[in-house]
Amino acid sequence: MNTKTATFACFEMNVIDLNKKGWQWALLIFLSIMWGSSFILMKRGLLVYSHTQVAAIRISLSFLVLVPFAFQALRKVEKKKWVYILISGVFGNGIPAFLFTKAQTQIPSALSGMLNSLTPIFALILGLLFFKARTGTLQIIGVIIGLAGAVGLITSNGVDLSNTNFSYSLYIVLATICYAISVNVIKTHLKEINAIHITALAFFSIGPVTIPYLFTTDFVDTFLQNEHALQALGYIAILAIFGTAMSVLLFNMLIKKTTTLFATSVTYLIPIVAILWGMLDGEKFNMIQAICIITTLIGIYFINKFR
Repeated sequence: MNTKTATFACFEMNVIDLNKKGWQWALLIFLSIMWGSSFILMKRGLLVYSHTQVAAIRISLSFLVLVPFAFQALRKVEKKKWVYILISGVFGNGIPAFLFTKAQTQIPSALSGMLNSLTPIFALILGLLFFKARTGTLQIIGVIIGLAGAVGLITSNGVDLSNTNFSYSLYIVLATICYAISVNVIKTHLKEINAIHITALAFFSIGPVTIPYLFTTDFVDTFLQNEHALQALGYIAILAIFGTAMSVLLFNMLIKKTTTLFATSVTYLIPIVAILWGMLDGEKFNMIQAICIITTLIGIYFINKFR
């Protein structure tokens, strides 16, 4: 085992003990912070680059970060598992990256966050229909409670939907279905595979496509001619390294050790992160928001407690 892979294996096995619920919650909160900040990073990137370029840059940089681990993973992972990793890469990372940036050009981030909260619902439905997932009644109740809290939190200050092209909302809905497919595939078919191998190979399956595509666009001209191009690329790089490569690795670890419902309930916490960003920016925090946060946490507690 090479040094880099050994480091990641140590990180996964010894530093983070996901058999303990305290670590499960800590990782869920960390992921919500990472992904809750991704919307603003996407918007900053979209000020300079097209939505397809932002998505392609995001995937390509994540691929380059993870490619050293992919080569060893190719030797470690059985060939019969490659198709499931391909599904995870395409549906968990590739398609959603393009769908989200496309939607962000026409709909507000608040609406994106609200629709993103559908992920656990679709994970539940697809798990029951196609993956023989076993889900308790109290977990289903937890999903509903968490969704209610997340939607209430997003709408607590009102969502400005004027001039919103609602057809673009369908891109987010489709992305959440893609996420639901990916998490169920990982939980059902890849749970015995090291998370770094899953993540590295997932991006290895899509990165070689996005890099050539990027250079068929006007990316180079934009980078050379736009005075804000380097800054925008920096925002996308942060999104790729921390909000994608590292976060997807941690998310895959969480899926393997918990349930698809608990892992995807991170989408319920993302609006809370948005509220906290608002408070740091001087926005007021009201009692309705406090109630919605408590409701969301109760829902996630039900999902994790009664599994």
